[in-house]
Amino acid sequence: MDAVPANVQSVKYSNDWVYINATGIPAYITGPFLDGNPSIATNQNALFRFSLHPTKNTGTPTSTTGGNIGLFINGVALFDYRDGVSWSNASNSLKGGPLGGMGDMKWNRDAVVAERVGFDCSKAHPAMGNYHHHQNPSAFKLDLNVISTICNLYDSDGLYVIDSTKHSPLLGFAYDGFPIYGAYAFRNTDGTGGIVRMNSSYKLRDISIRTTYADGSTVTPGPPVNANYPLGYFREDYMYQPTSSATPDYLDEHNGRFCITPEYPIGIYCYFATVDKQWNSAYPYVVGPTFYGVRNAMKVQGINEPVTTYVPTSTATQNGPSTFQDVLVFPNPANDLIAIQCNDLNREDIKVELLNESGVTIKTTTMHQGSTIVYFETSTLYSGTYFIKISSANFHTVRKIVLIK
Repeated sequence: MDAVPANVQSVKYSNDWVYINATGIPAYITGPFLDGNPSIATNQNALFRFSLHPTKNTGTPTSTTGGNIGLFINGVALFDYRDGVSWSNASNSLKGGPLGGMGDMKWNRDAVVAERVGFDCSKAHPAMGNYHHHQNPSAFKLDLNVISTICNLYDSDGLYVIDSTKHSPLLGFAYDGFPIYGAYAFRNTDGTGGIVRMNSSYKLRDISIRTTYADGSTVTPGPPVNANYPLGYFREDYMYQPTSSATPDYLDEHNGRFCITPEYPIGIYCYFATVDKQWNSAYPYVVGPTFYGVRNAMKVQGINEPVTTYVPTSTATQNGPSTFQDVLVFPNPANDLIAIQCNDLNREDIKVELLNESGVTIKTTTMHQGSTIVYFETSTLYSGTYFIKISSANFHTVRKIVLIK
């Protein structure tokens, strides 16, 4: 996949629409997928059209669907909770998706729970080549409670690093045009109250058999609640608990709220990539199970109106780290490996150099936009003092590091 361009290739806009051309391939490493998934991430070369004027849906909410329901800022697709598998009462087993056949679509399997072994370090996997996240796009290894060791096998990163002290960055847009943010935001919707974790208002139901839905309606008995199918294995295991003005950090039934953010100082409806206290993904994960707004984004074959090509400027947005604290260099002292991590969303290429004590550059690498971490392998270097020089159009810093052999 090295020959395929990563991230978004172009952004064009008219008065009403924005057109995004993307390969669907991130700058971070994809794979491996250890559940037997025969697919790999392939170039989607897709053109997406999003509304510049998203509107609230005042009618019956539109349910999220299988396939793309949003797009992250690196051009990677967002899927909802599902994986196409549901319970078949006739066969008393799971059917659909990679299992083949067709389930009843009454008890729908949660991909984040059931397909965890098939996600790579960045918490994503491909479907027929379409690489996508169902959940918060931060690497498994960065969670406070690491529930997958896939990063030990083939290290990677993700789209961003969770930071509980800062408002999470803008991560993308849902198919109704409303923005998606990471896990942390201002507690209060008016931009006050400090930075807190945004909480899902969905909770597991207290049931021992699956015979009713959360609204009380009776259905044909589904799969048993046991070690093979624990609560949370199916989307219908959850129920929504309404939030109120007293709990502004708890999100609505769409997994969002209207609030002020750094990018929207007068406020806008926003979705959030929800996680629990241990930073493990929390249902409904990003968007869902219904959209807040009118879903009108889609893939299109071409542009049939006059458009302007968007050219970002260094003063328009902060493209990378802005302060000394936004970059981590570790371990220190080091032995065989030095890691350099951007503790923020990286929207530009960052040059990283390893210098000896005399200031001579020994090694150089690039932290590409959409990635958050790079490494220097130092097993062949001598003990001593070295320096890491990190530079971009908006940022420059030098860190001292000691190698001990």
